[in-house]
Amino acid sequence: MSTSNIVWIVIAALVLIALIAALVAVSARSKRRRQLEQAEGIREQARVDAARVERREALAQETAAKARAAQAEAEAKAAEAARLQDRAAAHQDEVATSREQLDAQLKRADTLDPNVRKDKNHRGDARDETPQDGAWSQENTNLAGRDTHPQQDTAPQHDAEHYRGVNT
Repeated sequence: MSTSNIVWIVIAALVLIALIAALVAVSARSKRRRQLEQAEGIREQARVDAARVERREALAQETAAKARAAQAEAEAKAAEAARLQDRAAAHQDEVATSREQLDAQLKRADTLDPNVRKDKNHRGDARDETPQDGAWSQENTNLAGRDTHPQQDTAPQHDAEHYRGVNT
């Protein structure tokens, strides 16, 4: 081989090496540009996602505040319900005491009333078969021309009979 051939081979090899180096540099540059574009796209998506996350966070905080308010309202209503239950229990106690007093008054009235039968087969509050209602007594007076029952204030007895008919 001649020297000129060797020189041409060396020049061709150098050109080939330079060409390969240029291709590698261009390829690296385009890869780097693609990576930069991809990173920018990811950053843009992250900004969009961050805004969405902030909206969700605000919604979560608002919902939590509503939940706390509802919990406070429920606790207030529970306290009100407990207070009302206590009042109702106090009223029931008063009612029971009042009923006991009424029963005692009615028993005392029955012991004083001559029209109350004291038969052991009947309850102590059983009345004679004659009506004790003032209006009925008035009708008997008007129909017969005379009073078959002495005129008396029978409203307390009527109330007592009505009271005893109520289940407690």
